[in-house]
Amino acid sequence: MPTNALILSGGGARAAYQVGVLQAVSDILPHLKNPFPIICGTSAGAINAAALAAHPGTFHRSAHDLADTWRGLEIEQIFKTDWPSLLLGGAKVLTSFFTEGSRGDKPLALLNNDPLKDTLLNAINFRNIQKRIDRGLLEAVSITALGYSSGESVSFFQGQPSLRGWRRYRRVGAPAKITVDHLLASSAIPTVFPTVKLSKEYFGDGAMRQMAPISSALHLGANRVFIIGVSGNRAVGEWGSAGKFVPPKHSPSLAQILGHMFNSAFIDSLEGDIEHLERINELLRLVPEDHEHKPGYLREVDTLIISPTKRLDKIAGRKVRSLPKPVRFFMRSSGATAKGGGSSAASYLLFTHEYCNELMELGYQDAMWEKEKIERFFQTE
Repeated sequence: MPTNALILSGGGARAAYQVGVLQAVSDILPHLKNPFPIICGTSAGAINAAALAAHPGTFHRSAHDLADTWRGLEIEQIFKTDWPSLLLGGAKVLTSFFTEGSRGDKPLALLNNDPLKDTLLNAINFRNIQKRIDRGLLEAVSITALGYSSGESVSFFQGQPSLRGWRRYRRVGAPAKITVDHLLASSAIPTVFPTVKLSKEYFGDGAMRQMAPISSALHLGANRVFIIGVSGNRAVGEWGSAGKFVPPKHSPSLAQILGHMFNSAFIDSLEGDIEHLERINELLRLVPEDHEHKPGYLREVDTLIISPTKRLDKIAGRKVRSLPKPVRFFMRSSGATAKGGGSSAASYLLFTHEYCNELMELGYQDAMWEKEKIERFFQTE
């Protein structure tokens, strides 16, 4: 029997797109009670993954409840947006230059995301994860974070007792009881949100150094993966094409540079892993089934990928004005606008109604356009 896994990548506020796709899937196939026994999330995708894994109802209900949560989300529920908090964060970063770049055992960050912890605790009942595992409704949920001391990408997973951890180059699978701290660690964008100490090590955003985002699902037993990306590559032509070159009007702004750094962490590794997986599948199809040298440890993995058909950075460039005044000031002063060329950086922090709702609508439309593919993917369910 096929074992489906859901892969939710990172991307800050871009994760709202994932919710729109999930809601569309639940509407296309409302009879699916448990389409994803394995759920893997990274960064903001980890929050969506945990919310789905902990929901006590059907997939249709969980997708719609998650959408309702995102629709009611305020940016103040993610991080503090007042002048004193923003100035204090900047002051802490500046003063750290006089203390060897550290504040001791207090994590360093520009933004205070204490509100996010309260939001997650109110929205997710983490005890339900084990209850669903015990009832056989969930095989495993995996949350990936980066260990700053070891430099390893660690996939913390909670699942059936038969599952075992793994170790590959810079990749580790570790059994754990998923808590709010795992989500905060996985979504701790470098220098923007504070790191989180888990056991003996500080962890940060799981998208960093995550060379094989799909691997955790395969280690947990999946042979089919449903991937929701947050890249806008489909909006500029064929998969992986560079698009039309636009000559720059000025040197790169600070936000433009940060935007490319974020894209490298949150997008490039997933797209590279997808390309690698598709090539392995093509090679395996060339080997006859009865061939004596066919590798038994390799298997084909069916994939379905849904990603944005519009440039999310362009959408973000139009929505910066909806931010609170203090945050908008810092965005504009760093060039995180369409004019400054750094709207890509803004797209990761725009937790506003206007931006998130438009991304959810885009995700819903994109999934509906792929309705036939989605139906074929789940036709054995």
